[in-house]
Amino acid sequence: MDYVIRGSRADEWRQVRELRLAALQDEAAGIAFLESYEDGLRHPDEFWQERAAGAAAGERVKGFIAEDVDGRWVGSVTVLVELPGDEGLFGEEPEQAQGHLVGVYLRPEARGAGLGEALFEAAVEWAFAQERPRLERVRLFVHERNGRASGLYRKCGFVPTGKQIVLTKDGGQEIEMVRGRA
Repeated sequence: MDYVIRGSRADEWRQVRELRLAALQDEAAGIAFLESYEDGLRHPDEFWQERAAGAAAGERVKGFIAEDVDGRWVGSVTVLVELPGDEGLFGEEPEQAQGHLVGVYLRPEARGAGLGEALFEAAVEWAFAQERPRLERVRLFVHERNGRASGLYRKCGFVPTGKQIVLTKDGGQEIEMVRGRA
C-alpha cells in the first residue's frame, strides 16, 4: 500500500470537508450517513474548522485519515469515547466505557486493497491505548443493507451484538457490532 495512515490535524479542515462531501455523494451514503450531501454543503467554514479541531484533539474524539503519496485523503474514520453517564451518540446512555467508530469512508479507488483494515486498526489501537478511561470495547453501527461495510467490519474483528436501532429515513435497522480487547 502506498498510503499513510495518521491522525488528522486541526488545520486540515478543508480536507475534512472535501472528504466528507465526497462520502455524502457515495452510492451507499443514504444508508451509511445520517446527513445528506445537501446538508453537508450548507455547513459554514466554522463548522468544518470546529469538526477538524475536535477530531485532532484526541481527548474524547480522534480522527484518522489515510492519504496517498500525493497527500490526497482517500479514507477516514473517527473514534468517539463514550462513558457511562454520558448521552450516547444515539440518545442512549453507554453501559461501559467504550469507543464508537463513526464517519467511516474509503474512496472507491482505495477499496479492496486492505486499506480499510489498516485504517480501522489504527483507530482501534488508539481506543484501546486509552488509560483514563480504559475502554473495554469499540462499537459501531451498520445499516442492515450495507453489506460492503458489514463485510469490512467483520474482517476487522467486529461481531454483531444483537442490538438494533432505527436511525435512517428508510426505516431500516442499524446493527450494533463490537470488538473487545484482544
